[in-house]
Amino acid sequence: MNDNQITEIIIGCAIKVHRNLGPGLLESAYQECLLYELTKTQLYIEKEKPQPLIYEDVQLNCGYRIDLLVENRVVIEIKAVEALNEVHLAQILTYMKLTRCKYGLLLNFNVARMTDGIKRVINKWVD
Repeated sequence: MNDNQITEIIIGCAIKVHRNLGPGLLESAYQECLLYELTKTQLYIEKEKPQPLIYEDVQLNCGYRIDLLVENRVVIEIKAVEALNEVHLAQILTYMKLTRCKYGLLLNFNVARMTDGIKRVINKWVD
């Protein structure tokens, strides 16, 4: 399965969760429901994956956790905010850089239509 197929599956699951729940809940609720939907797809998913920071060849456990990591290739950052901003984009790009993942999905569930809350992110520094 290629990365585009994986992201399509993730987006489909996010839309399903949003249709069932709507906006207004906590990020943790959307995360659990999205995890449940993704688990049914047989994809390999890690929740709250600890992500160390490598600094000058030293691994530092600074408390970074990726909301969901799918197939060790797609980082998912879940939000339930009024609007996405540059800090949210910087956060997912940092996680993508640390994991060396090329693709990420920034999902904001606090929107009227889920399609308005999806931002595909590409890490252009990874092949």
